[in-house]
Amino acid sequence: MIGIKYVKTPPTMFLQQYKGGRIRREGIGLSFIHYAPTTTLVAIPTGTTEAHFMCEEITADFQEVTLQGNITYRIAEPTKIAKLLDFTLLANGRDYATDDPQKLEQRIINLVTVAIRKELKAMNLRQALKAVDNLAEEVYPLLTGAREIIDLGIEILGMAILAIRPTPETARALEAEAREQILKEADDAIYFRRNAAVEQERKVKENELNTEVAIENKKRQIQDAKMEAERAKQEKQHALRAAETGFEVEQEAKRKEYVELAAQNSKDEAEAKAFGMRKMMEAIGVVDVKALQAIAMTGMQPEQLIANAFQELAGNAEKIGQLNITPDLLAQLVGNQETNR
Repeated sequence: MIGIKYVKTPPTMFLQQYKGGRIRREGIGLSFIHYAPTTTLVAIPTGTTEAHFMCEEITADFQEVTLQGNITYRIAEPTKIAKLLDFTLLANGRDYATDDPQKLEQRIINLVTVAIRKELKAMNLRQALKAVDNLAEEVYPLLTGAREIIDLGIEILGMAILAIRPTPETARALEAEAREQILKEADDAIYFRRNAAVEQERKVKENELNTEVAIENKKRQIQDAKMEAERAKQEKQHALRAAETGFEVEQEAKRKEYVELAAQNSKDEAEAKAFGMRKMMEAIGVVDVKALQAIAMTGMQPEQLIANAFQELAGNAEKIGQLNITPDLLAQLVGNQETNR
């Protein structure tokens, strides 16, 4: 029959059927037959949509930056948005009768741009360039709490800031500044390295000097120890010499005492002998000479007696006229003398 059509929607499409100014059917994933001339179909997609955006904003220090990112959203309450935007399908059942569905994405992007602009007003250029990781987290609560988002029944699922770039001139200036800073840091590194090398050289020289001082101190200690040992040795030698000298003095004193004692003994002995001789002479002085000679001859050898006889003869030689000595007597005297030798 002409005008009768069959409609079938996917599970992510919310469909409303208006007939006679009233809703006959509504729901997700509906399929039914309807009479097109008297039926109006409203199709609202409820699946997730990812919208990419790029905007240019001004920072607190009046520097222009370009932001690039994306936002993910879905229509969580299709009945709300159906009252505010026109999602009516044409008679072919595929295309929309108005451009409201296409404008929805731009509306959300505009809200994102407004929220980003609000955050960037409190940041200078350097802060904005460093906020690429945190800006999305700060803008997200502003979007979810926006009045228009709530009224449209839209749920913001996620947001990401992919890049924040300054203008080419500003970028070159920042690059030059960063390059100069890097060069300065390189110069500082060279300075610190040279300074560290000088400091290390100073420490090496200081350690060498300390080593030399320690060596000299050790040499002085060794020299002092040698001198102390030599002094102790000399003191011992002096003590030994003093002991030897004392011993020699003591020995000399003993020798002196011995000599004096020996001299005294010799004197006493001589005096004793002299006394004995004196007494003997006194005793002999009263004895006859002939008797003494007789006593002296007692125990003499024959040759001694003959010698004594010759001595007597010699004493009385003037009284002797002639003395005859026989050969036998002379031979006997000579023989006895040879025998005694």
